[in-house]
Amino acid sequence: MATSPHHRPSPEDLLRELEPAVRAGLDRHLGAATEWFPHEYVPYEVGRSYVDEPWEVSDSGLGPISRTALEVNLLTEDNLPYYHLAIWETFGRDGAWGEWVRRWTAEEGRHSIVLRDYLTVTRGVDPVALERGRMDQVSRGYYPAGEGGFLQGPLDGIVYTTLQELATRIAHRNTGAFTGDPLIQRLTSRIATDENLHYVFYRELGKAALELDPSAMVLAIQRQVVGFAMPGFEIPEFRRKAIEIAKAGIYDLRVHHDLVVLPVLFKHWKLDRLTGLSEEAKQARDEVMTFLAMLDATAARYEEKRAASPVGAAR
Repeated sequence: MATSPHHRPSPEDLLRELEPAVRAGLDRHLGAATEWFPHEYVPYEVGRSYVDEPWEVSDSGLGPISRTALEVNLLTEDNLPYYHLAIWETFGRDGAWGEWVRRWTAEEGRHSIVLRDYLTVTRGVDPVALERGRMDQVSRGYYPAGEGGFLQGPLDGIVYTTLQELATRIAHRNTGAFTGDPLIQRLTSRIATDENLHYVFYRELGKAALELDPSAMVLAIQRQVVGFAMPGFEIPEFRRKAIEIAKAGIYDLRVHHDLVVLPVLFKHWKLDRLTGLSEEAKQARDEVMTFLAMLDATAARYEEKRAASPVGAAR
């Protein structure tokens, strides 16, 4: 039952009231998830020993954009310790919430393992640069939760993780398709399958949160949609690399608008049909609509520019 727009439950109350939905989502997830092993996706038989030889660009069969996309995907997955910390602080460690956080962390850990092993064995990217990138990123940290972070509470956490998991699923799958390499496509599709299950968990939890406190949830939607950034933004030279990835159509504003934000907000959460909202929430919804119109127009302009200078054979 939805709360009155004039009475807002505390974060602790929200966590407690949402726990049955978390338990149901966890049970559904465990019933759908399948066991898999990173080593089964790594072609060790093609590996060669380069112990005393530095990596050379000619070692890789991948083009520069493919290498960039895979590197960004891997470094993003490398920051798992901080993602775990963020959802641990946002959702807590007790009951079904804690069980979910631990399970999610265990599943996510396979993604960096399989990507690094594959790229190292096949000499796909410079392993020294990868390790330096990981050390730099993890040493600096990533703190989206708590004071000063962009996750202001459980509802912000639910909205952000829903959008981020779906975006990550699409980015991994599109990266594999862009490379044109069947082995990489198989690997990134396997990762994307995990990300999709995680997305479904958070998306359905978002539905439960909208039933519990629609006004507060709409305010969280406004904050997270307008301020959304993929978790890899702290990677060195991320802006340049993100532009390369966008130019290749792997993940750009059009993908984000059409395949991430619109389906979540309107197909699943039915933002435009919510009733009983506070005046503040109604204004926040209007701001989301205005922002999405701007995002759509910006994506269209970007597509026109890209069509005039398409990415060539440097995949």
